[in-house]
Amino acid sequence: MDNRQQYWDHIYQTKQSTEVSWTQEKPTISLDFIHGFAIAKDAAVIDIGGGDSRLVDYLLDEGFTNVTVLDISEEALVRAKKRLGARAGQAKWIVSDITEFTPETQYDVWHDRATFHFLTTPEQISKYIGIADKNVKGFLTIGTFSDNGPDKCSGLPIRKYTEELLQKEMINRFDKIRCVTEDHVTPFNTKQNFLFCSFKKHTVN
Repeated sequence: MDNRQQYWDHIYQTKQSTEVSWTQEKPTISLDFIHGFAIAKDAAVIDIGGGDSRLVDYLLDEGFTNVTVLDISEEALVRAKKRLGARAGQAKWIVSDITEFTPETQYDVWHDRATFHFLTTPEQISKYIGIADKNVKGFLTIGTFSDNGPDKCSGLPIRKYTEELLQKEMINRFDKIRCVTEDHVTPFNTKQNFLFCSFKKHTVN
């Protein structure tokens, strides 16, 4: 286990959902983007860095049957599965560092809220985008801290993005559909400005 896994396992072992900034009662923007893709209920959807996010709950509620949650922290996924109870068996769960992920299938939707901005080196970013490019056949949606967002999260440095910077990272791999910004209100009633963008897999004409 590397230091990053240990770090995030410790977070989930010692803090409740009300004690971490990223908690959302309902991931409204994420759901709006996914609904906008007009995909079938059996489409392969993966939530990157899903942790104990409630996105999987809402997707299962809506009848999606092929949902995967990936996180570097096994503790995070254990917490999510406990919350879902018997329904946890309706989703797939993967413990992996996203930059070391080797998918066994292709995905119709790749969703990521607040993982991408923790990748701060060109090598990490290149690995992530390469994995997504190879294994996404439909859509990608990413939520990161905007240029008006915080400089750190959970004590770790992050990389902030403008719409132009995020689009530049995806150039020739994914074509931008739309972007929105959101003031995420944390459980401690502070605000973090996020940038969410959706993309479609680039096709060569």
